[in-house]
Amino acid sequence: MIKKLFLITIFAPSCCNFFAQESINDVGIELIDEFLNKVITFDSKFDQSLIDINGFTAEAVTGTLEIERSKNKFRWSYSEPYKQWLIADGLNIWNYDVDLGQVIVKPQKDALAGTPAILLSGSESIFEKFKLNSVSILEKTTWVQLVPRDNLKFKWVKLGFIDRQLSKMTFLDNLDQKTLINFYDVKQNQSIDPTRFEFIAFDDVDLIGIPATNNSKNK
Repeated sequence: MIKKLFLITIFAPSCCNFFAQESINDVGIELIDEFLNKVITFDSKFDQSLIDINGFTAEAVTGTLEIERSKNKFRWSYSEPYKQWLIADGLNIWNYDVDLGQVIVKPQKDALAGTPAILLSGSESIFEKFKLNSVSILEKTTWVQLVPRDNLKFKWVKLGFIDRQLSKMTFLDNLDQKTLINFYDVKQNQSIDPTRFEFIAFDDVDLIGIPATNNSKNK
């Protein structure tokens, strides 16, 4: 009887911890799945900071993010301290520097490959490209850490959810620089003006690159 109680004492805590971790991992998978498949549009303001390898803030910017997932489109706009637009129209990525009057265009699929931005567009199984590394709860935020399966341009990305809504995002690049993003004034599944995902260059804007066309996409 004593031996039986001894075995229960040893194994019960680890067993409980195993199931507890398995349960919280399931929550992480559910949150990612909801964001990718149930949040069709996402409209938010954000604050973004770049932390260098020494822990100093190298850059701090603000802007807005708009996602139209059903059409594989998004618009990431910086407003302060400089103005820059990153527009994914479903076919191309337009990187427009307002101050320079210059836009760089690349095919969307190629431009997003290997970057955390692939989490913003489309709804394909993200777990084909990432593996779930950990799920943790800090105060009101549930953090889901994903690690890329292939050698990409970053080491890991964390998505922070409050009340099952994406509120934070952070990732570590291959230079050990950390990007921190806080989303606020979030609106989900509300209509967004489709022209927000279009880029029409002004005559005085320098165009660098050749936009992909539907014909080139089908080749």
